[in-house]
Amino acid sequence: MNEYNKDIGNRIRDLRELSDITIKEIADELDIKQETYIQYENGEVDIPASFLYELANIFQVDLGLLLTGEETRMSIFDVTRASNGVSIDRRKEYTYENLCNRFIHKKAETFIVVVDPEKNPIPSLNSHPGQEFNYILEGTVKIYIYNNEIILNEGDSIFFDSTQKHAMVALNDKPAKFLAVIM
Repeated sequence: MNEYNKDIGNRIRDLRELSDITIKEIADELDIKQETYIQYENGEVDIPASFLYELANIFQVDLGLLLTGEETRMSIFDVTRASNGVSIDRRKEYTYENLCNRFIHKKAETFIVVVDPEKNPIPSLNSHPGQEFNYILEGTVKIYIYNNEIILNEGDSIFFDSTQKHAMVALNDKPAKFLAVIM
């Protein structure tokens, strides 16, 4: 069991209990099996970043609290130096670096996401509340969204309804990097 997953799971459990929400209620609201949710709380499996984002909204806390255990408190600005964002390895297809985890009451979450080339041409699709903007910094990706497959190259961007099932794969046997803004 990964210690990082266990720490996040403990924070999720604490917030759920403080919010007086049952496991069944939260699993139903998030449309997942209770067994899966229990695995998240126990830190037994990786927790998707989109799921953490949804939980933060349900518990009305900033994502930074779930990721680090520290209350966000910056209200004027928050500087994140190069490669010093909070690293999140939540899904096997992607690695995330949270670019702002200390600013309170954010209206968006910002990440640098790296997608490694996959042997499986169609990755697992995910969805989450809100909207998303992705700007390709390096490489080429294929995004799957709402029965569409769209190729994006370095410098291209896409803005979409993130409640629609979506995923990306890196093309040309090279990793791809993009800026993701989730609102």
